Amino acid sequence: MNSVELVLRPIGVIHTPFVEASETPIQPTYAADAVGTVELRSEYSEGLADLDGFERIWLIYWFHRAGPPRMRVVPFLDSAERGLWATRWPCRPNPIGLSCVRLISIRRAQLTVAGVDMLDGTPLLDIKPYVPEFDAFSGARAGWLERRA
Repeated sequence: MNSVELVLRPIGVIHTPFVEASETPIQPTYAADAVGTVELRSEYSEGLADLDGFERIWLIYWFHRAGPPRMRVVPFLDSAERGLWATRWPCRPNPIGLSCVRLISIRRAQLTVAGVDMLDGTPLLDIKPYVPEFDAFSGARAGWLERRA
């Protein structure tokens, strides 16, 4: 395998009411009323142009307080051990998180969002608009999640 060096620089920081992992919702679906802010670094604020028409956005971030990776985990909402890649467990070789949140407002380089499910101070790597035509696959299978009791 070829080895490629990757350099990631946060474009901002996500602020939420959650300071401990144990009190943080496990997915935006379970955090609909949780409001937070995204502070973008000023040099990236021009990139927010035209984002205000989107109801939802994807936040891509770094699980900055995740533990070491494990290839088998017992995920939230289950009691059976699963392979890491079949879960959304945060302790990964590259601890990258992805959450689809509701965009409430944009003011200068600060976004107010709802449905936050990450810890306060989470480094933000990227923002992408949620586009139903591209991002929603009605009827898609959900593996072991469909079989749990």
